[in-house]
Amino acid sequence: MSSQRDGWPENVGIVAIEVYFPAQYVDQKELETFDGASTGKYTIGLGQEKMGFCSDNEDVNSLCLTVVQRLMERNGVSYSDIGRLEVGTETILDKSKSVKTVLMQLFESCGNTNIEGIDTTNACYGGTSALFNAVNWIESSYWDGRKALVVAGDIAVYASGNARCTGGAGAIAMLIGDDAPLVFERGCRATHMQHVYDFYKPNMDSEYPVVDGKLSIQCYLHALDKCYDIISHKLESAEIKTGSSLLDCADAFVFHSPFCKLVQKSVARIMFNDFLQDPHPEQRQIFTGLDAFREFKLEDTYFNKQVETAFMTASRTEFIKKTEPSLLLAKQIGNMYTPSVYGGLVSFLISRPVEDLADCRIILFSYGSGLASSMYSLRVTKDFSPQSDLHKLVNNLSDVKMRLDRRKKVAPEIFDNLMKLRETTHHKAPYKPESSIAHLFPGTYYLFDVDDKHRRKYKRKPLTEPVDVADQLSQNLHLGSS
Repeated sequence: MSSQRDGWPENVGIVAIEVYFPAQYVDQKELETFDGASTGKYTIGLGQEKMGFCSDNEDVNSLCLTVVQRLMERNGVSYSDIGRLEVGTETILDKSKSVKTVLMQLFESCGNTNIEGIDTTNACYGGTSALFNAVNWIESSYWDGRKALVVAGDIAVYASGNARCTGGAGAIAMLIGDDAPLVFERGCRATHMQHVYDFYKPNMDSEYPVVDGKLSIQCYLHALDKCYDIISHKLESAEIKTGSSLLDCADAFVFHSPFCKLVQKSVARIMFNDFLQDPHPEQRQIFTGLDAFREFKLEDTYFNKQVETAFMTASRTEFIKKTEPSLLLAKQIGNMYTPSVYGGLVSFLISRPVEDLADCRIILFSYGSGLASSMYSLRVTKDFSPQSDLHKLVNNLSDVKMRLDRRKKVAPEIFDNLMKLRETTHHKAPYKPESSIAHLFPGTYYLFDVDDKHRRKYKRKPLTEPVDVADQLSQNLHLGSS
């Protein structure tokens, strides 16, 4: 039975989480050489190590099919137990048909069609909007006691040039319900929305975006400043923030990561905000030597190297302790777009023993160009016993590092050719993908045919372990066929 008090479901949050990423990657050092970039530009300058990518036989539908099926199987959840399913993505295959409708094929064998939700889109923010919608549904009068399923999936690709190294691909699925091990702290949510053209995709014939890189960084940091201000007041009202420092309020800070160095700058930016808000910064040792920046204004410092360097240095200990553990997937895969911030959450959850996660507060910052942004707080349950939901959630993520190690490294020349193949075929019909499925992880869905009416058909690579009858029924999904 669902627990309620005074009409509110208790402890609404993330019950389970699953991640999928491609089984192949290109090394960023090798890509620097191939692109003729200066040594360290992608690795030291951006903080990236490897970049996952998809061949022509994976698309956003297959990524989402894979991660949903994996979450349901590993957590023993029945598809009949889902009452809401919403997908956040900016990888658009069809201007009308949603990814969510493709995922409905997974529900056919149990006959569950009474499922609310649809796709939601705004650059890298769509997954967060879907997540908020799921939480809002559970806390509404329309909730029927079933779980919600939130999926964030994208393939981030760029035209050849200095932006291509900031690509990536992946999908995250989250099961949302009450009595969760990762609880949304009610009322502790801040949002900033604004109209701007920093990154957008106006060409419907291309996967590539139009990017104003400098403006996008400015917008990201400005949105962070605005969310900082709003959430600070909300945390004060909730008596969570009792001093002037937001950094002191949480055990972890997880950010959307276009590239890892920007995340480190974001921690420094929060400290800069803390410094400007503190009525007596001279009384805090952490602010020693920063007096010269007291009269600086936020809006004048987005690209001020003095401010950036000083506060990155001052916040380094906080960054290493509270944020760097969340960057594993971002460094190893790249920018997954909508799943990015949730890849950070997964990375943090697998970075320490489960007993060290108990009762942690995690503040997340989600950003999507155009722009949409939010900052909110999660609290980890105190129960970390072997029978607890927290232990189960973390244990189900225990193979993430192993899967990263089992990926296949692809030479930059081959990667470049595969990007050219995607460029010329991503919306071609009829089309049969050329790439082999040999490198795909077991249980991965893949695109095997697009007919002359653009109807896509998918198959699932067999699992290595035995599968039951229900799983056999979902091995082959033929969209639009009988």
